[in-house]
Amino acid sequence: MNNTLILPAGYQPLLGIQETERAIKALKDFVELNLATELNLSRVTAPLFVKSGTGINDDLNGIERPVGFPVKDLKGERAEIVHSLAKWKRLMLEQLGFEPGYGLYTDMNAIRADEQLDNTHSLYVDQWDWERVIRPEERNLAFLKKIVCKIYSILKRTEHFVYERYPNIRPELPEEITFVHTEELLARYPTLTPKEREQACLRECGAAFIVGIGGALPNGEIHDGRAPDYDDWTTPTVNGYHGLNGDIFVWNPVLNMAFELSSMGIRVDPATLRRQLEIRNCTDREQLYFHRRLLNHELPLSLGGGIGQSRLCMYYLRKAHIGEIQASLWPDEMIAVCRQHRIALL
Repeated sequence: MNNTLILPAGYQPLLGIQETERAIKALKDFVELNLATELNLSRVTAPLFVKSGTGINDDLNGIERPVGFPVKDLKGERAEIVHSLAKWKRLMLEQLGFEPGYGLYTDMNAIRADEQLDNTHSLYVDQWDWERVIRPEERNLAFLKKIVCKIYSILKRTEHFVYERYPNIRPELPEEITFVHTEELLARYPTLTPKEREQACLRECGAAFIVGIGGALPNGEIHDGRAPDYDDWTTPTVNGYHGLNGDIFVWNPVLNMAFELSSMGIRVDPATLRRQLEIRNCTDREQLYFHRRLLNHELPLSLGGGIGQSRLCMYYLRKAHIGEIQASLWPDEMIAVCRQHRIALL
């Protein structure tokens, strides 16, 4: 069993299983409606799998293996279960003809077979994947922060929605979200690891958008991995920093940890794509379908991200394990240990 499993002392679920299921439905409906309204998004249907070798699937950190299978009626061509829809969404923006200021969202379901299973990570991933067309003058940090604040306003609204229905779940989020760059975190906590820096920062501020994830830090390391072909993590911004992307974190009072809810960013343009493919030594991807279309200026400029559905419900309902929200597979030992600590995995 994964030795990073967190077992909160004295943990007692605030909602029973049936009430939790009803709360999950209400929560998801509320967030989905607010996301669509706040960001001018229309719902579209998402694929569960895409063709291998097209460059459409999300490569995450570049080491995770997609679950794949041959398709009989496509002469044995392989399909692969999506990791996320980071690049597929941009193709859809062009295909469906969205104008600047408007975009799409979808219910994304994925399988990540190489995920290390613990309180917050599952083989099964469900998130709202969203993407919105932007203008050239909006490819900047100020515009990214504006969209982050819109999303944070949804998180605050949702907190009140939950509190109205379950008064024993007290609001925890600060009034405003803190913006901090990965280089600032390194300077502030030079002896800590990236995860420890997140922990220290979120313990202090309660909610933060950590900017510039994926780009090289002054010590030669990266804060966390990012694929080179969707988020822009190299464009210069302010104070010598780089990156037009980041993650939204909140402080989780049950697990006593920094808790990621969303990853998002302004997407690469052709010049940035070439630069980041060179940095990652994978310029051969320029020949893939998605990358050719982007480099040929056939896809709109965009900003987008993903918001974890089970993660969000886990946070708002004060659950200790993502398996209390979604049905997945867990090691027998983990199931037994969780049961001993009143954590009922579905």
